[in-house]
Amino acid sequence: MRFDDQRDSDNIEDQRGSSGGGGGFNLGGLGGGGGLIGMILPLVASRLGCGVVAVLVVLFLVFGGGLGSLGGLLGGGGAPAGPQVQVGQAAPAAAPGAARSEGASDKLVRNVVVSTEDVWQKLLPAQANVQYTPPRLVMFNNPVRSGCGTAESSMGPFYCPADRKVYLDLGFFDELTQRFGAPGDAAQAYVIAHEVGHHIQKLLGVSDQVEAAQERASRSQRNALSVRLELQADCYAGVWAKASGALEAGDIDEAVTAATAIGDDTLQRQSRGTVVPDSFTHGSSADRVQWLKTGLASGDIRSCDTFKGV
Repeated sequence: MRFDDQRDSDNIEDQRGSSGGGGGFNLGGLGGGGGLIGMILPLVASRLGCGVVAVLVVLFLVFGGGLGSLGGLLGGGGAPAGPQVQVGQAAPAAAPGAARSEGASDKLVRNVVVSTEDVWQKLLPAQANVQYTPPRLVMFNNPVRSGCGTAESSMGPFYCPADRKVYLDLGFFDELTQRFGAPGDAAQAYVIAHEVGHHIQKLLGVSDQVEAAQERASRSQRNALSVRLELQADCYAGVWAKASGALEAGDIDEAVTAATAIGDDTLQRQSRGTVVPDSFTHGSSADRVQWLKTGLASGDIRSCDTFKGV
């Protein structure tokens, strides 16, 4: 991807090297779809709206549940292949070359954050008559406190609506390449843009409406609503990519590869060998690609009505 604006964002907190964790994720009063041991995790997920990716997927889904409406990149009844690391355990050792790539990832993150600010500050008022207030992005590698509880290094990216921040451990980009087979700067940008998409949903009131609907719904209905929420965040990521002017040859293919790799059906097939559509919480690979491409084609959030007909 090509970014012409090299200025630093005022909305980035670099907390790498600091440690302010403890207390775990706030699990109080929640409601969402798909879950840990039946119903507990989805209740947590919906109310918090936190997208806990990668390793937490393994922890939650080994019990046969889904991630619910966590507002993150992965989910849906299947865990990625690889070592299972539970909350409180140390993160896996960095792959060779990971440290060397962190500088490039750091620069990309800053460029993408600035680009999302520029794009959404123009698009959101024009397309939805809503002023855009950017989220802050927190880079961390040791446990730090978030408005949703403790963010740990073994987690991937997530958006916390309580403090309206995106939390990102840059080590997830190595996971994206090595575990999910989705390398490239466009794939990494898609991760960030998806989480910012959940912030757009918060500003538009979509996530609050979904939460209210999930409280009255059955488990399968909650899962379906969670899928629509996640697919809309994918579409918003595509809208940003279209409007950013940063796409180069091959970038769309990189983003599509990432969206394909993290579809619920793909993850379930890899972890279980079977696919259970009713347990999907983030959408199939085909659906994720479809909605990402919808946003890319239109550049308009009004094309991202994944809830039409609900």
